[in-house]
Amino acid sequence: MPTLQQLRYLVAVADTLHFRRAAEACHVTQPTLSTQLKALEERLGVELVERSRARVILTPIGRSIAERGRRVLRDVEEIRSMARADMAVLASTIRAGVVQSLGSYLLPLIVPDLHESHPKLGLYMREGLPDMLLRGLDEGALDLLFFPMPLKTVEFETLSIFREPIQVVMPCDHRLAEAPDIEPGQLRGERILSLEPGHKLYEQVRALCEECGAELSHDYEGTSLDTLRQMVAMGMGLSLMPALYVKSEVAHRDIVVARPFRATPPSRTIGMVWRKGTAREDDYRLLARLICGILKRRAPEITVLG
Repeated sequence: MPTLQQLRYLVAVADTLHFRRAAEACHVTQPTLSTQLKALEERLGVELVERSRARVILTPIGRSIAERGRRVLRDVEEIRSMARADMAVLASTIRAGVVQSLGSYLLPLIVPDLHESHPKLGLYMREGLPDMLLRGLDEGALDLLFFPMPLKTVEFETLSIFREPIQVVMPCDHRLAEAPDIEPGQLRGERILSLEPGHKLYEQVRALCEECGAELSHDYEGTSLDTLRQMVAMGMGLSLMPALYVKSEVAHRDIVVARPFRATPPSRTIGMVWRKGTAREDDYRLLARLICGILKRRAPEITVLG
C-alpha cells in the first residue's frame, strides 16, 4: 500500500506539475521525492507520472490516484484534529481562506482581539477567488472559509456572521459627490467599474447595475478594490464597494468619496464555511461568536447576525 508520505509527494506533483517545486512544497530534496514516486509506481505496478525535459504530466491513473490521495490526506488531518479535541479550544492553527474583496479589511478588525483572548490560536490566511477556495476546502488544504453567502452545497456547513452594506464610490468632483446619500435611480446611465468575473462581488454589482439602469464596464475590470479605487479617482467611472473596504481605504482619503444608498441599501452577507462532520466544528462556532462580538464593537457600519 502507498505510504502517506508518498501520497503527499504525488499530490504535490499533481498541484505543481514540477518536480523541484513539488519537492520544495514538501520540504524534501528533489531526488528524495523522485525516488519515492518511483517506488510508489513500482509498488502499484502502474506509471503515475510522464517525465520529460520539457514538462511533467500525470497519467490518467496518476490523476485518479492523486485525487483519492487528497481525500485520504484530508481524512488523516481530521483524525489528527479529533486527537487534539481534548486540547484547549482555539489553541492551534486554523487554515482559513478568504475572498480577496474581504480579507485585508476584515482581518485588521478582528485579529488583535482574537490574539489577546486566545494567544495560542493561529490563523493561516489564504486569499483567492471563490472556486479556488472552495476546492481547497474540499481537498483539505483549508479548514475554514470566510465567504459570501448564500452558498448552495450539501458538502459544507455554513454560518452567516454579518451583513455588509454596499456604497457608491465616486470622484470628489462628481455631480453626486455633494449628496449625503444616493437613490439607485440616480445611477442610471453611469459607468460602473467592477472586479473581474470570478469574484462574487462582480455578480452582485452586475445585478445592481441591471436594476438601476447603470452601465457595467467590461473594458476596465479591476483585479482588486484598490485598483478600482484608483481608476475611479481618474474619472473612469464609479464603483460599488463594500462598507469595510470604504471604512479602511476610502473614508480617510481625499482622492474619492463614498456615499451610502438611501433607505434600505444593497448589501452582501458574509459567513463562515467548513466541511460537514469536521472534528473542529465547536471551535469554528466559538470563533464565529467571538468575531461577531468584536465586530459589534469595532464596525458599526455593518449588521452583525450572530
